[in-house]
Amino acid sequence: MTDTTPARPPLGDELLTVTGLQKYFPVRRGLLQRQVAAVQAVDGLDFSVRTGETLSLVGESGCGKTTTGRLLTRLIKPTGGKIVFEGRDITNLSDGRMRPLRRDVQMIFQDPYGSLNPRHTVGAIVGAPYRLQHIKTPNGTKAAVQELLELVGLNPEHYNRYPHEFSGGQRQRIGIARALALRPRLIVADEPVSALDVSIQAQVINLLEDLQDEFRLTYVIIAHDLSVVRHMSDRVAVMYLGKLVELADRKSLYEQPMHPYTVSLLSAVPVPDTERKTRRERIRLQGDVPSPMNPPSACRFHTRCWKAQSVCSVEEPPLVELAPGHQVACHFPENAPKAADA
Repeated sequence: MTDTTPARPPLGDELLTVTGLQKYFPVRRGLLQRQVAAVQAVDGLDFSVRTGETLSLVGESGCGKTTTGRLLTRLIKPTGGKIVFEGRDITNLSDGRMRPLRRDVQMIFQDPYGSLNPRHTVGAIVGAPYRLQHIKTPNGTKAAVQELLELVGLNPEHYNRYPHEFSGGQRQRIGIARALALRPRLIVADEPVSALDVSIQAQVINLLEDLQDEFRLTYVIIAHDLSVVRHMSDRVAVMYLGKLVELADRKSLYEQPMHPYTVSLLSAVPVPDTERKTRRERIRLQGDVPSPMNPPSACRFHTRCWKAQSVCSVEEPPLVELAPGHQVACHFPENAPKAADA
């Protein structure tokens, strides 16, 4: 399928850099609550995001995408690694020192109803960032909130309504308005459309793209559906069981995926082909995703991979660049250049 997505303006410098990022959740048992194991939710991520870019993190449920998003916004503290935002190490900043940075880093949550306080009006919800950051607006908070509501396609007169009076798509727009209030530089969107009807998903995606162009926003989009992020991503990072297995620009990843896991994910994406001119083989992975409490040795995908050989269970493949801007962690990649295969 030909990619007709219009070209974006040139990207800026690196805004966010992640090195060796880890998050282990301890598992405690017994009367004394001793730690007996750890859930390795995120285990050694390396990537960067440039100003004005949209990076999408994709993968099956349980691969660590949402945890990664919460680490980037410092809603939870990393176990190891480093997070650098605009040249400043924010990995271990206290809540007090993180507060000023909340203006620049915001999050849009998956559940548009669960993330909104049902006891508060829309005006109170969207205006909360101004109060928490002690920001005075030229014409008052109410005028600023109404301007935001109009910006995301809602009626400014609905300022005094409650979340239950809105549809799912409208509630997600309220969440987007709240995230935009402080004019952040980076927005982490955790499955922003997965809870919405298909007919509404495109509207919200188009809104996010329009806002990005208008305010020069940088996005990290978390999703499990590769078809949803296809036309709004500059680069796509594929995660499996806490690790990055492939990282590439959108065109390269969708047209020539190299990691077997990415190939299997793309084989499940429906393609509009009413005349059935294109034959596609659906790759069905065997077994379930292993437990992150006891992940497979070396390559974590080898227990479900049709290309796995003995080396895959002994030696972990590093994330290396096999084509310009295309990084893969696999001993036997698909669609790889001949020199890389040799």
